[in-house]
Amino acid sequence: MQIHKLALALLASASLAAYAAAPAMVSNGMVTGSNGMTLYTFDKDADGKSVCNGPCAANWPPLLAMDGDTASGDYSIITRDDGKKQWALKGKPLYYWVKDTKPGDTTGDGFLNNVWHVAKP
Repeated sequence: MQIHKLALALLASASLAAYAAAPAMVSNGMVTGSNGMTLYTFDKDADGKSVCNGPCAANWPPLLAMDGDTASGDYSIITRDDGKKQWALKGKPLYYWVKDTKPGDTTGDGFLNNVWHVAKP
């Protein structure tokens, strides 16, 4: 009986962890982080790999995945050059823009010769 209760507890815990792993939400037709801040994609990223590292990542912080996060649907988790895990949507890594100051800001859209774009569902 104790094993049965333990199995149910583990199953419930795993289900909650999978549910809590949703990395982003859709707001006003764009993808945002759980903090409501706009997420972006970078045209130079390809094949599920981020090329935004170092100073680039300081300005465009990646949407990092936590240990134990599991991807599903259109979301995947990639490994960055520094070994950290980053969320991607439809194979495109997701980033914040440091100059967005409040939820709904989209000041990074079209930045740097139109290579940064608001992420769309």
